[in-house]
Amino acid sequence: MNDALRNPVVVRSVSLGLILLVWIVAAGLTADATVLPQPWTLLEPFVRVVGSGALPYHLGMTLFRVVCAFVPAMLIGAAIGFLMGRFPSVDRWLDPWLVVFLNLPALVLIVLCYLWIGLNETAAILAVVLNKIPNVATLVREGARALDPDLDAMAKVYRMSGFSRLRHVVLPQLAPFLAGAARSGIAVIWKIVLVVEFLGRSSGIGFQIHFYFQLFDVTMVLVYALTFIVVMLVVEALLLQPAERRARRWRTA
Repeated sequence: MNDALRNPVVVRSVSLGLILLVWIVAAGLTADATVLPQPWTLLEPFVRVVGSGALPYHLGMTLFRVVCAFVPAMLIGAAIGFLMGRFPSVDRWLDPWLVVFLNLPALVLIVLCYLWIGLNETAAILAVVLNKIPNVATLVREGARALDPDLDAMAKVYRMSGFSRLRHVVLPQLAPFLAGAARSGIAVIWKIVLVVEFLGRSSGIGFQIHFYFQLFDVTMVLVYALTFIVVMLVVEALLLQPAERRARRWRTA
């Protein structure tokens, strides 16, 4: 029994089961399906919207926006963070910018992008990218500051090329920070994407939640929201967590 409880899969399953149990109890206490329906009542509308093609289409659009925002946010944020961590002069110049964008509410940035650029995909994705870059830069900057100077000196002694030094010395040390930035980034980005879709897009999970919110349809709001949450839990379990464990493995070897 104790060995089973140490299994991450078992623990995660039990934890999610407890969330489901709390939902069932809460729905029973409210005794009003228009306020909080029981979990099993979502099955029929879920099958209906999947069969109609509405759910796959809107889910695909949201995932497309998440990927389009995640990739540039990670690349730009990692580059900025590395430069800030390695070069104090760059850090002094860019740190005020970082503080401003870290404290700028996502909603304000989304609205400004829509006002300046228009209600289009460019504005939607740009708003998400600008919201995430500071978080990535902050994490990577700390990783760049923590690079071992002895390993850097060793690379110079062995006259390693710039590419070899980056691949074999710098990236392994930055990997845990990059993995952490990616894992937290995907969690934040998809939430911001839903807000972007809620405010100004005509497709996506956020748009559908907005539509059913106007109809006061709690069931359909939960169907679309929980479907995307399940997808992101699968991405977390199959991609992000294994990548983070692999990135940290060399430190405990």
